[in-house]
Amino acid sequence: MSFGAPGELKVDDKGVIGGGVHLSPDEVHELVAARGDEVVFFDGRNAFEAEIGRFKGAIVPDVETTRDFISEIESGKYDHLKDRPIVTYCTGGIRCEVLSSLMINRGFNEIYQMRGGIVRYAEQFGNKGLWEGSLYIFDKRMNQEFGPDTTVLGSCEHCSTPTSSFHNCSNLNCRKLILLCDDCATLDATTMCGPQHGNLVRR
Repeated sequence: MSFGAPGELKVDDKGVIGGGVHLSPDEVHELVAARGDEVVFFDGRNAFEAEIGRFKGAIVPDVETTRDFISEIESGKYDHLKDRPIVTYCTGGIRCEVLSSLMINRGFNEIYQMRGGIVRYAEQFGNKGLWEGSLYIFDKRMNQEFGPDTTVLGSCEHCSTPTSSFHNCSNLNCRKLILLCDDCATLDATTMCGPQHGNLVRR
């Protein structure tokens, strides 16, 4: 996973060379306790994944794929954060390891990465820490919750009912992942991601 910069990254048997400082879940809490609101959580996933879950107050870059991160970082919109402590995170710790290296190479001065990603953090703290919502996962389940008291952050594409359930747009020429509540997911009229698909190929 090179984020579109395969020649830039260097790897050894310990992982990406020149990445951010690894922090355990406890160390993340210690950093926040010491530095407070100065700490920035920076999401290293595709933007849609954060629709259903993210760290509280996190910055979610406007990216559709990992290849979009370099242009997003180089856009200048995050330059004001270059001297802030930034904790990069992702699902399991791989994407944020790469992202942390790319950010350091672009002048961000205090970069950390969450060891083991959201998964390890949630194993320790569940819904009682700094994470809120559900975790998007790349299998048929689509999302994972970390307890019965999970906050629902997402909302249905069509009726805005709170939901964490992703479905593929029913138009076979699209198949974009969209959030649908249980009711809208069962109706032909509301299984597509927008009215522009009304005359296109349906499943």
